[in-house]
Amino acid sequence: MSPAGDYRDVRSIAVHADDVVSAIEANRSDGPRTVLRVTPPFDGRMRARLHVEHEGEYAEGDGQTPIHVPPSRLVADPPTRPTPDGTADRLRADPNAAYSVDRHHERHAAAVAAWREALAASIVESIALDGAAGPHRVAVTVLG
Repeated sequence: MSPAGDYRDVRSIAVHADDVVSAIEANRSDGPRTVLRVTPPFDGRMRARLHVEHEGEYAEGDGQTPIHVPPSRLVADPPTRPTPDGTADRLRADPNAAYSVDRHHERHAAAVAAWREALAASIVESIALDGAAGPHRVAVTVLG
């Protein structure tokens, strides 16, 4: 085993629910990919933290390469994110509420908050980490 450990030494990763949700939201737009990064030295229990990828960020062959976990792999059956247009349509179809910009904003903010909670609740119990020696299954512990 190298001084940095081997990714196959990892038994579980801890992720903050808000980090997973934020990474999924960030990846909806163009730009650098946002991931959850597990950084060596590898040990039994590791923390996966929010990270924005950049080309050439790691030195080749130093044996210390972190593992990047795409946030989409950390959720099962994610709910569909509400859109402003969908919120407006539901508000206009509601016989008990008159449409206004303020009401639309309030309802959409509430819908996005509910989506974020449902997305956090869909985080999986385990995933496979990918590495040079092949996939390695680990437990996922959710923080927050």
